[in-house]
Amino acid sequence: MTDVNLAIMTGEILSRVREKKPLIHHITNYVVMNSTANVTLAIGASPIMAHSHKEMEEMAGFAGALNLNIGTLDDYWIESMLIAGKAAGKRGIPIILDPVGAGATKLRTEAVQKILAEVPVTVIRGNASEIMAVAGDAFKIKGVDSMETVEAAREGAKRFAADIKKVIAITGKIDFITDGVRSFECLNGHPMFSNVTGTGCAATTAISCFNAVEKDPLIATACALGYFGLAGEIAASKSTGPGSFQAALYDALFNITEKNLEKGLKIVTI
Repeated sequence: MTDVNLAIMTGEILSRVREKKPLIHHITNYVVMNSTANVTLAIGASPIMAHSHKEMEEMAGFAGALNLNIGTLDDYWIESMLIAGKAAGKRGIPIILDPVGAGATKLRTEAVQKILAEVPVTVIRGNASEIMAVAGDAFKIKGVDSMETVEAAREGAKRFAADIKKVIAITGKIDFITDGVRSFECLNGHPMFSNVTGTGCAATTAISCFNAVEKDPLIATACALGYFGLAGEIAASKSTGPGSFQAALYDALFNITEKNLEKGLKIVTI
């Protein structure tokens, strides 16, 4: 059964995002910069894509949340993430890590390990294979596509979250969100997400926006994924293919109401 209180909380958090319009600092990959900026705006927050070492400290003073995405990685960007992450950590700014393709290459896996060792990350969101790679469990990966199920990684994610004291969000057909003690499943979403580049990155952006205005990172993350998944369902019902789906997704994120959330959200406590 859907947790009605979570549906109400999702609407309240979304209202806060739209009222406060927090600045979300993205250090993200080339492929999704434009689309994640548009998603941030559609949700109601304000995006900035900044990577230069020279402005990382200053940028942390403006941001409501920091989104770190390793999709297109090099040594300069890794250092940018470390500088920005440390500065954000000093100011208590939520830091959301998207370990795109972790486990696929040594560079990606070691970059994530270094970030987690030096930066006070708040939430890690990835597919099952990425999370299993970050946690050091046995995994299979092909490129950046998950070859493991959420179910296969659920118990490992709970142990991992409890051990490192961070929120872990595994997204897939069913999203699983845990801090090691409390856990939620989100059943919202649509298969069309897999036909558009960067929808996982966009989900991380939604998590960043919600964490910018909500102090409980587990609640913020679960509510963000429910909202994003429901927007995908609405978009799919109004589109005819991947191109129109992407545009419809922006519209759905922008237009979704508290009534939509209370009626359509599928987040359960487990």
